[in-house]
Amino acid sequence: MSFLQALRYFTREALVNLLRSWKVSLLAVATIAVSLVLGGTFLLASRNLSASVEHWRGEMRVVIYLRPDAPARDLARLAAEARRAPWVASAQAIPAQRARQRFKEIFPGLADLVEGWDGEPLPASIEVGFRPGAIGPARAPAGFAPWLESWRRRPEVAMVDDDREWLGKLETVVAVVRGMGLVLGGILLGAAIFTIASIIRLTAYLHHEEMAIMRLVGATEFFIRGPFFVEGLLQGLIGGAAAGASLYAAFRLIHAQTPPSLFASVLAARFLTLQQLAILILLGGLAGLVGAVASLRRQA
Repeated sequence: MSFLQALRYFTREALVNLLRSWKVSLLAVATIAVSLVLGGTFLLASRNLSASVEHWRGEMRVVIYLRPDAPARDLARLAAEARRAPWVASAQAIPAQRARQRFKEIFPGLADLVEGWDGEPLPASIEVGFRPGAIGPARAPAGFAPWLESWRRRPEVAMVDDDREWLGKLETVVAVVRGMGLVLGGILLGAAIFTIASIIRLTAYLHHEEMAIMRLVGATEFFIRGPFFVEGLLQGLIGGAAAGASLYAAFRLIHAQTPPSLFASVLAARFLTLQQLAILILLGGLAGLVGAVASLRRQA
């Protein structure tokens, strides 16, 4: 018998076993699917969060807020002075009136917070943008730190907001999310392997007389165990496919909201790539195959 003929036989027998014991097979598939949905959720969130961090890193800037009593003429002078730094690409002066207008445009639902004040509720500021690649969360030119500190000590300046601080914290969050996904997904995947191993072991026990007869007539162990290996593989692949479909359905449901929520725009902006989705499904198949092999390793 050729390998392809044996594979067809293994697949046919595995499908028969799956249909015959569909309730316990459904348990194995569901266990695989739940573990991969959890791992895939963390993967999806960390992927989108990493992409958001990269996007924000490209727009990273320092915002210099002036004191409310700082003369208006100082704004243009300080902006011109900020532009002279070699790593600065732009330094935009934002008057207090413009800051209030921008707040209303960005946060229309909170526009009432900046209305009805005797003076301008928001301070004038200078938004400093950097040359591409000049400044990063973990790197900066030698003179950048003293330059930033000199701005903080100026009497006209109330506060200096450095985007690198919160970007660094956000990168730590991405690493934590990815690590949690790996740990929890690994634990549940181990539970799924154990479940499949138990189910395959039970199925093999129900066929022990048939297996004994096949040994007597000279069948090899690979030929005897092959259908059970394929059964575990199919359970894992079906569970992986169910996990991928569930993730995509949840992704579309999140994006069905109008307007899109902050979660959708940051943590679920893009779905997994085809390669990542294929790896997720293959990981389910591998878990099923490992469970099947582990269940039969002590069979005589």
